[in-house]
Amino acid sequence: MIERDEIKEVLKEYDLDKAKLGMIASHSALDVCDGAIEEGFETLVICQRGREKTYNKYFLAERDGNGNIVRGVVDKAVIYDKFKEIMKTENQRMLIDENALFIPNRSFSSYIGLDEIENDFRVPMVGSRNLLRTEERGEKQDYYWLLEKAGLPFPDKVENPEEIKELSIIKLHHAVKKLERGFFSASSYNEYLKKSEQLLKQNVITEEALKNARIERYILGPVFNFDFFYSPIEKSNAKIELIGVDWRFETSLDGHVRLPAPQQMELAEEQMNPEYTVCGHNSATLRESLLEKVFPLAEKYVEATREHHPPGIIGPFCLQTCVDKDLDFFIYDVAPRVGGGTNVHMSVGHPYGNTLWRINLSTGRRVAMEVRRAIEMDKVEEIVT
Repeated sequence: MIERDEIKEVLKEYDLDKAKLGMIASHSALDVCDGAIEEGFETLVICQRGREKTYNKYFLAERDGNGNIVRGVVDKAVIYDKFKEIMKTENQRMLIDENALFIPNRSFSSYIGLDEIENDFRVPMVGSRNLLRTEERGEKQDYYWLLEKAGLPFPDKVENPEEIKELSIIKLHHAVKKLERGFFSASSYNEYLKKSEQLLKQNVITEEALKNARIERYILGPVFNFDFFYSPIEKSNAKIELIGVDWRFETSLDGHVRLPAPQQMELAEEQMNPEYTVCGHNSATLRESLLEKVFPLAEKYVEATREHHPPGIIGPFCLQTCVDKDLDFFIYDVAPRVGGGTNVHMSVGHPYGNTLWRINLSTGRRVAMEVRRAIEMDKVEEIVT
């Protein structure tokens, strides 16, 4: 792991009056870019050839003669054949010379690789470099380990398929789609065998992934993804902020639930098992009395990260939850960085963030605001790793 002191040395090379926000052009990049523009920063995105037009054409920034933004949010789009080329020494040097403070997202940790991010990426990152690995299920100290240490609720684990006695979800990676899931559900061992056989035949999952899958009790209830922010430089007010809430559209699951039960039963075999590929997000708010249950989840998570992975979480993080019939929350996933659904409050903000800060505040803008405040307070060292 690159020591924080090494990153502080790199930071000494920066002209923070000319700081830019940089990121991988995927996932939540538009939200971060929009927030950066709102807070007066220029933006720099790293694109992969073949999927760059969103950034270098359709959302490319235009500024007037005084540097004021007229249109778009991407000031500079750098295009490589593969995202991994960001790791080349000369490309990291470019980011440093551009005074780019890097905002990690899920695409960054997936396409680049955790070992390289931890040991070889020497660009200052706004956030928690050492927590990105906790997102990988199966790691020794993954987010389940951290949730257990924090005493936080998560769905009961089913130790092996033979023990499936009620509706359970089998969590594993998709065989073909790198960033997606090959999840499926089963209420019994026989159903597990039948569905896994079908999905193996359809090349949705692999034997290896199935062997290492996590099986857990399925929580029947709505999904709420809580987009939080932790500010280590806040001195007088609450350091934990609820910026927004989102939920997901998933294919082909959402297509299934719109069909009447008789039609679902008549689907062809290759259509029978829905996939859980996220294709979009929507915004949500929570019944107000339930907020009293939500903030302690964030407080315990932050405390656990500070104890077990110092300096702990910095900036945005997302607790993905389900709520059961008794209004109890269960955390089924944790994102220790900008969440995947934050584009839903891009530009317009979210009721919670807007209410707190009295402006249109998205997660992306809150990240940029933290960078601006840290520069003004001479505390950038406290928000980068």
